[in-house]
Amino acid sequence: MANIGFRILPAPKRPTAALLRQFKGLVVAHLSDSMGRLYGAVDFMPMHKGGQMLGVALTVRVPPGDNLMVHKAIDMAQPGDVIVVDAGGEVTTAIIGEIMTTHAAKRKVAGMIIDGAVRDSGALGKSAFPVYARGVTHRGPYKDGPGEINVTIQVGGMIVNPGDIIIGDDDGFVAISPADAPALIALAKKKAADETVTLKAIAKGTVDRSWVDKALKAKGCDM
Repeated sequence: MANIGFRILPAPKRPTAALLRQFKGLVVAHLSDSMGRLYGAVDFMPMHKGGQMLGVALTVRVPPGDNLMVHKAIDMAQPGDVIVVDAGGEVTTAIIGEIMTTHAAKRKVAGMIIDGAVRDSGALGKSAFPVYARGVTHRGPYKDGPGEINVTIQVGGMIVNPGDIIIGDDDGFVAISPADAPALIALAKKKAADETVTLKAIAKGTVDRSWVDKALKAKGCDM
């Protein structure tokens, strides 16, 4: 009988390395715009010194303040995994710190997302290893369980499935189903190209701002 709430499920099929490579250099804001601005986690802060996070979701659900299953996730992670932890958003007890992130980096984990708090923020802030969390506290975690690995979770209002593609930058992060990836790559690249044109027009002083007044008039604004 399944021990729901205390279990480790098999990992799904991983997206190919070739597909992941196509996300290198893409901007999270462009991907978010390309998903109708309906997807993407909110209220998280990058705890590291910057750079893109890109990998495959290894999902973990734990009770607030307990990291037993996060330790297990680090031990079983494959190179390129992003460990995404639903810890209930509670920030009075840290889930990870310098020791765990150092171990994860050594195992070639691509990053960690904690829907909860971290500690050792000074060390994390000097590191290039990607870490996102809701907050910081000095209080350490418990290691009692229960917990689940490779289940569907929610972090910051965003659903994450095991095997999703995770992309993060200084603005935050998004989770993308591999099935949606090709279309979103194309849309994000087009968004980037369009913004490049706009930025060049601003630099030249030729940008067309007539759309602002048109939008206001269409909404009945007195001008």
